[in-house]
Amino acid sequence: MTKTKVGLAAETRKLAGWGRYPEATGLAVRPEKLSAVRAAVGSDRWSSVLARGLGRSYGDPAFNPEGCTLFTERLDRLISFDPASGWLRAEGGLSFRAILDLFLPRGWFLPVTPGTRHVTLAGALACDVHGKNHHRDGSVGRHVGGLRMLLASGEEVECSAQERPDLFHATVGGMGLTGLVLEAELRLRPIQTAMIRQQVRPAGDLDSLMALLEEHDNRVPYSVAWLDTVAEGRNLGRGVLLLGDHAGIADLPSSQARNPLSRRPGLRATVPFDAPGGLLNPTTIRAFNSTYYNLQKRKAGESLIALDPYFYPLDIVDDWNRMYGRSGFVQYQFVVPTSTARSTLVGVLEACARKGLASFLSVLKRFGPGAGNLSFPFEGYTLTLDFPVAPGLFEFLDDLDWMVLDAGGRLYLAKDARMSPATFRAMYPEFRRWLEVKHQVDPHDRFRSAQSVRLAMHSQEVSSR
Repeated sequence: MTKTKVGLAAETRKLAGWGRYPEATGLAVRPEKLSAVRAAVGSDRWSSVLARGLGRSYGDPAFNPEGCTLFTERLDRLISFDPASGWLRAEGGLSFRAILDLFLPRGWFLPVTPGTRHVTLAGALACDVHGKNHHRDGSVGRHVGGLRMLLASGEEVECSAQERPDLFHATVGGMGLTGLVLEAELRLRPIQTAMIRQQVRPAGDLDSLMALLEEHDNRVPYSVAWLDTVAEGRNLGRGVLLLGDHAGIADLPSSQARNPLSRRPGLRATVPFDAPGGLLNPTTIRAFNSTYYNLQKRKAGESLIALDPYFYPLDIVDDWNRMYGRSGFVQYQFVVPTSTARSTLVGVLEACARKGLASFLSVLKRFGPGAGNLSFPFEGYTLTLDFPVAPGLFEFLDDLDWMVLDAGGRLYLAKDARMSPATFRAMYPEFRRWLEVKHQVDPHDRFRSAQSVRLAMHSQEVSSR
């Protein structure tokens, strides 16, 4: 460990995303105050910097092995809250978990949340995270007010959808490459209880599952479907739709109604070591999927479920990414328009079956309109697949890329670990507009990541796919 010119302890450490692939080694600092962040961004010790929150993006977007990675989770000060409107202003390192701990007992919930609480406010904005309510409420960028940003020049600026909208829309979904979000405003939503009214709807095939999703688009605020990726033939694409809405006090039994905002997080577990290679294979996944599907069929109907297990089922298992073994895994998430969704989903599922690949965690959702220049969601369907890193996997995913691209779709940058520069440009038509703004506020590419270098995001041109 060495001391930098700005008085920060710089440590050389191993860097990786939640998927544990790829891994790299680079300098990292953990500033305690905003003054230290300003000094680190302006330091000439490293050629470039990148802010990192809690490291829950999957591939290589949240570290910068060529420069310095700033671990910002300690910059988590709460600045203000307006109980009349729900507007919260906080430093970018404040986590969604902390927001819930502070405000859920007071009757407030996040407007949008991904499948984990372990994300920072600034990280959620950089990835423009989406949740189970995207079909109705959009991504988190639609619920953000003003941002205070530190630019590469050292200047601090305010931006929003009304003030400097070009910078705002380049930053929301911009993967931390336009500058560092020092503070952000997020509008929380009022709730009466910490419980969810859940409906479990099994579907025996893909057509039935998609019909259920579309049927409930305008009826229920939250919807997500678990998909059985190893089912074949007439059961191809079978799954379970989990619908949800915030329960009111009148929905609770009298024993709970006396303390309606009391949380029930449930049991906790941990994965204490890296699972042996090959543990998650088509045989074990087929057995699990069959058991899970039949269990959910027996639970079909309506019930009350605690808020935490509904929104964050994986958070009850610490270090669950170790289930995929020491080599890590990639999460492949794509979105395609509604018009091409069915044929693409069938094609992807059949290709996985031919390859003998099975995804342990597979989620299907409906999306509404998108937000920023590089935001992932647009109106259509999104499917998430997890694959352990193994020989031949990336060549197979290259084939899926073409399938998604031909359908007018794209991949999620927050999950990406191996997409090519040409594929990225073809999937994100607003990249050139984003790059214009990037060059205006960061002309010397001070903010970089392993992903931005891999995707050649600092240049207009790329030679080949």
